[in-house]
Amino acid sequence: MSYIVDLEVEIPVGNIFLTGDLIVPENAKGLVIFSHGSGSSRKSIRNRAVASFLHLHGLGTLLFDLLTSGEDIHFFNRFNISLLTDRLIKVTHWLEHLDLAQNLPLGYFGASTGAASALSAASRLRQISAVVSRGGRPDLAFEDLPYVKAPTLLIVGGLDHEVLNLNQDSLYMLGGPKKLEVIEGAGHLFEEEGKMDMVAELAAQWFSFHLLNPNAKRKLKVA
Repeated sequence: MSYIVDLEVEIPVGNIFLTGDLIVPENAKGLVIFSHGSGSSRKSIRNRAVASFLHLHGLGTLLFDLLTSGEDIHFFNRFNISLLTDRLIKVTHWLEHLDLAQNLPLGYFGASTGAASALSAASRLRQISAVVSRGGRPDLAFEDLPYVKAPTLLIVGGLDHEVLNLNQDSLYMLGGPKKLEVIEGAGHLFEEEGKMDMVAELAAQWFSFHLLNPNAKRKLKVA
């Protein structure tokens, strides 16, 4: 596959810089920004597997560290959804000003606690055309959920009972088109054979449809 961009970037956010990996294939039809979960980073094997699959579907990706190494050693920062949301919004604005992103619709992929920051940011940014949550904690963004208008897909493992319950409760609070996909036999990290492939396929389908058709009206089944 040919890429027009495949590089490590330093993103200015206030008086700090956040490190990211930006990959955009030729003829990209959209860009997906990843918001990782607590204790993870842009090097997350699971998120990078999803990103690689999105590249095959003509979608660019930006994976970045929401916290600096100095900030990440403080455990409370990992659950500071307000801080993480602010970082995600500022990185989104930075990406929008790049020439290569000028005409590309944007989406968010959030994992674990990163899903909360993705949903909170999407509630404030109308330019976000789609959101996908993997094993996410949308309940941590509960007050913002009614204001999320971007089509949102919640993916949860069937064995991840507590998180599944939280996602079911959060689903009905979301303000835009929404769907819950339960992957049977999968735990919180989707480490079981073939389960992460299913996550990647569902995410690619969701982004491909909604980034290509940001104004499309579609009746979604609520599971």
